[in-house]
Amino acid sequence: MTGGEYVQQTLAGVDPYGSGVDPALPLHATTFVVLDLETTGGAPDGGGITEIGAVKVRGGEELGVLATLVDPGVPIPPFITVLTGITQAMLLPAPPVEEVLPSLLEFLGDAVLVAHNAPYDVGFLKAACARHGHRWPNPRVLDTAALARRVLTRDEVPNRKLGTLAAYFRTTTQPTHRALDDAKATVDVLHGLIARLGGHRVDTIGEAIEFARAVTPTQRRKRHLAEGLPKVPGVYIFRAADDRPLYVGTSGDIATRVRSYFTAGEKRARISEMLAAAQRVEAVECAHPLEAEVRELRLIAAHAPPYNRRSKYPERAVWLKLTDGPYPRLSVARGISPGDDAYLGPFGSRRAAELAAAGFHDALALRQCTHRLSLRTVTPACALAELGRCPAPCEHRITPQEYAHRAVDPFRTATTGDPQPVVTALLARIERLSADQRYEEAGVARSRLVAVLRAAVRMQRLAALTGIAEVAAARPAPGGGWELALVRHGRLAGAGVCPAGVHPRRPFEVIRATAETVSPGHGPVPAATAEESERILSWLERPETRLVEMTSGWASPVAGAGRFRELLVRAEAAGSHQSLDRTPMSK
Repeated sequence: MTGGEYVQQTLAGVDPYGSGVDPALPLHATTFVVLDLETTGGAPDGGGITEIGAVKVRGGEELGVLATLVDPGVPIPPFITVLTGITQAMLLPAPPVEEVLPSLLEFLGDAVLVAHNAPYDVGFLKAACARHGHRWPNPRVLDTAALARRVLTRDEVPNRKLGTLAAYFRTTTQPTHRALDDAKATVDVLHGLIARLGGHRVDTIGEAIEFARAVTPTQRRKRHLAEGLPKVPGVYIFRAADDRPLYVGTSGDIATRVRSYFTAGEKRARISEMLAAAQRVEAVECAHPLEAEVRELRLIAAHAPPYNRRSKYPERAVWLKLTDGPYPRLSVARGISPGDDAYLGPFGSRRAAELAAAGFHDALALRQCTHRLSLRTVTPACALAELGRCPAPCEHRITPQEYAHRAVDPFRTATTGDPQPVVTALLARIERLSADQRYEEAGVARSRLVAVLRAAVRMQRLAALTGIAEVAAARPAPGGGWELALVRHGRLAGAGVCPAGVHPRRPFEVIRATAETVSPGHGPVPAATAEESERILSWLERPETRLVEMTSGWASPVAGAGRFRELLVRAEAAGSHQSLDRTPMSK
């Protein structure tokens, strides 16, 4: 490597995990190719390499050596000649890098690539491969400089230069700024570092690569919590000393996912705080990922773990519904009752419900005042009536029948059937505002349209599923066979797997016998949270999922809100831009 003091952070595109070698492979059984490059000192641009040295080792035994000078195609700077002893004359008969690369890549094979300040060497090799049309094999990479920073203290070595480490480990070959000598010295340094890893309970190549990365002391101290967990789909629960759930998560591979919390890739401050308090990890094995997702949602809802942010309080969902009386108005409520027949939701927040309500107020002649109106007594009208934005039922300017025709019935139809009148009115308002160059107001109207359509599409999708007493569905399992789910009124009542070659109907009989009893209820989510039913919907709507049995038909309104999905996607995309789209939308 050119310059023993060169230190560089990980270059873009360098993947330390790479491919080819199983991360669970023990270090003593891992094949390493220890590499060093000498260069002209410039930036990686596909050239500039003057010498390559590589040593292949496994279990302390040398398996092969590759060493060659390389014609960099450019003059060597004088200070490089002074540093390395490589002269221009020495490189005249040397092959160019494009002739050396095939042999080097073949020598590397599926081994783990090791280098001191690895991003520097890997950066030059990747650039050379890209420039000369070779595919970079993306090997797993272990950086001895980074590993030394984790293993050795300042009391042991003042710095992590290759020369300093070679002296500390008393390598048989001293680094000389020549590629092969430096590679051989790095081999001995690697073996010395591996010997120190045993005290840190690092035994595999995957653990060594991760250990070399910048993990916190807490992560290193708590790594043992990830031991002994199953490599199956399920839910994991981090628990405190008093057994309180701190954090609940799900994964298709519990062991791998939990281990990731103790790696450098985990940088969330709240997770670091959670790990400091965690004392054990509990695993709940599940039949397949859908069951794991559902169990995660239920556990989070039941325990509200302090370090989970989403899905914690499903009971806080709100609804937008019409009040009772001769002149109903929209009201944001915590729940709905069997007597309610005109409502929309559930909404995740009061703000979202109020935004949808504003959309309906823009489109329909619904009153907005909160007075309790009577058919006998007249109440003074508000400013909205004077502005022509309210039909003034308070002053009896409109009959209850006409009010129902103009306001109540269109709301009820929009929530359970066709929202066309509401959509048409809101689009017309957006176009008028855009034509008058009132773009900010048009953007507000568009956000209200999005809130209305999003809620209507969601509720009608949910109602179509939750109205079915039972759905039995199967999805091909990754390893063969089938993943089975028994859904009752939108709630996962049972789950299992079916081996390859067995018809799913037989396992379904067993699942049905032990499945949860689910009673029908009122509303689009009578038996589960909206989030659970949506997860199930996503699973059922996948192209590969097969519906095995249903107690009734699964259908949505022909002229329902679903036909406005494309408009909803366009409106959401336009609203996500920082500058408003000044092109009027049409249905």
